[in-house]
Amino acid sequence: MCEPSAMTVPVKSEPALASLVSRFRDVIGGDPAGFIPLHEPEFSGAEWEMVKDCLDGGWVSSVGKYVDRFEAQVAEHCGVDYGVAVVNGTAALQIALQVVGVRPGDEAVMQPLTFVATANAASYAGAMPHFVDVAPGTLGLDPDALSARLGQVAEKRGSDVYNSETGRRIGAILPMHTFGHAVDMDAVLAVANWWGLPVVEDAAEALGSRYRDRPCGGLGRVAAISFNGNKILTTGGGGALVTDDIELARRAKHLTTTAKVPHQWAFNHDEVGYNYRMPNLNAALGCAQLAQLSKRLEMKHRLAQGYIDAFADCPLGQIFKAPEFSKSNYWLNTFIIDPQYAGARDVILARLNEEGIMARPAWTPMHQLPMYCEAPRADLPVSQDLFSRIINIPSSAKLAV
Repeated sequence: MCEPSAMTVPVKSEPALASLVSRFRDVIGGDPAGFIPLHEPEFSGAEWEMVKDCLDGGWVSSVGKYVDRFEAQVAEHCGVDYGVAVVNGTAALQIALQVVGVRPGDEAVMQPLTFVATANAASYAGAMPHFVDVAPGTLGLDPDALSARLGQVAEKRGSDVYNSETGRRIGAILPMHTFGHAVDMDAVLAVANWWGLPVVEDAAEALGSRYRDRPCGGLGRVAAISFNGNKILTTGGGGALVTDDIELARRAKHLTTTAKVPHQWAFNHDEVGYNYRMPNLNAALGCAQLAQLSKRLEMKHRLAQGYIDAFADCPLGQIFKAPEFSKSNYWLNTFIIDPQYAGARDVILARLNEEGIMARPAWTPMHQLPMYCEAPRADLPVSQDLFSRIINIPSSAKLAV
């Protein structure tokens, strides 16, 4: 049966809830009669000029100078050599899985505490998600749980690895940097290397985040970045695949350009490809946004520290702080309710939204969704627990004081 876990009875305390709202107001201010969104796009650079340049020149589709510039700049920010700009982060993740060799019928090992795009991308590639728990210190894939799960079910057959319980080949490991906080990638990579499995880094939320002074997006064999309207930087809708491997980059560009064989005029295609290329208009917006990344990160860090300080002695819970081995972009700041008040999550959510402070729970864990509830999985106690206690709170950079 695919049923959500039972919730405990909420704890209601008007003084505690009022104090919680007051702490938020101390950090982000705002008109009590107004509304503070979770994460707004911000345009304070050369966006108008660059987009107008596209319109004036007529280069508005998937060919143009801004696409090339954007790809190079994204790659540079991720510490790699190659970028391929696409229509969204999900497309980037799908193609990343395919270019590392994930085939229809394979499994892709990932965490259940993630946005649905992570699991959907595997499905689009014809693969099945295989869920392994997250670590409470990172909110991302737990390398110890990963090692234990593979030790339990995986077996090597020549150069491939198979799930002995399902008979399916395991094609890749897919860690996701939750809310911008880096997974312990060295430990994940050590497990992956022992089994000979490629790591596809879901860095959709982690542009600007760093792991041991290395940029997220440049830690696996290939990575996917999102530039959706709610991300730290946006192209309106868009994503990018980034890698140091020139052959993977060439293959990704080919697949995302309808697998069209280069020719001066002929339309020949040598396999099933995808119309996934990012338009020049969106890339122009992205170039203008990338120029603001350093400033945006500075403001995000200041906002996060404001939250951390304001909630340091809060009896209801604490603000999640990035692990010491990383520097997070704090894409979405996260209030984690104390375990004794876990049942109060929806009460807190309701009160904050009533007060004009937009707040949201974490995504429903993937194994609780109807299309993935029969997918293979390890025990997932941490993901289940965190889902009952996570609240995402307003995180727009401009809220920093």
